[in-house]
Amino acid sequence: MLIRREVPSDRPAVRAVHEAAFARPDGGEVAEATLTDALRTGPWWIPQLSLVAVDPSGTVAGHVIATRGDVGGRPALGLGPLGVLPARQGDGVGSALMHAVLAAAEAMDELLVALLGEPAYYARFGFVPAAEAGVAAPEPAWGRYFQVRVFSSAAPSGTFRYAAPFDAVS
Repeated sequence: MLIRREVPSDRPAVRAVHEAAFARPDGGEVAEATLTDALRTGPWWIPQLSLVAVDPSGTVAGHVIATRGDVGGRPALGLGPLGVLPARQGDGVGSALMHAVLAAAEAMDELLVALLGEPAYYARFGFVPAAEAGVAAPEPAWGRYFQVRVFSSAAPSGTFRYAAPFDAVS
C-alpha cells in the first residue's frame, strides 16, 4: 500500500471511495463525497493534507483530508472525511492514512487536529476528548465524540470551527 498526496486525476476515484464507504441505504447523495469536493474549493484547502492510499494494482483504496479550521480564531486543522473502500476496510488502510496525515500535519508545525468520530477508534492515534484539551465542539451535543490531537503546548483553546463547507453537512 502506497500513501501519497492526492493529485487531480485521483478525484473521481476519491469520490468513488467516499460514495462506497458512506453509501446511503436509500441511494441518495453521499454527504462525505460532496463535502470532499467542496473542501478543495477554498482557502481552507491544504493540498499536502489530502492523501490517498493506493494498492499495488493502482486502485485508490482510501482517502483522508485535513483542512484549515480554527480554535478561537487561531489556526487549527479539521480532519475528515476519512474513507476506505468497503472491501479494504479492516486491512489497515484507514490506520495508514491516519498515521500519514497526522505525521504530515505535525511536520508542517500544525498545533492541533480536531475530528468528530468514535473515541475507541481514534484514541490509538493520540486523540482525546476535545474538552480535556480546552477545546469546545462546534455542537455541544457531540460530547466525547469530538476529539483533538494536540501537537504542541502552544495549541489554542476555545471553540473549534471547521472549514466553511462543513456548515452545509447535515
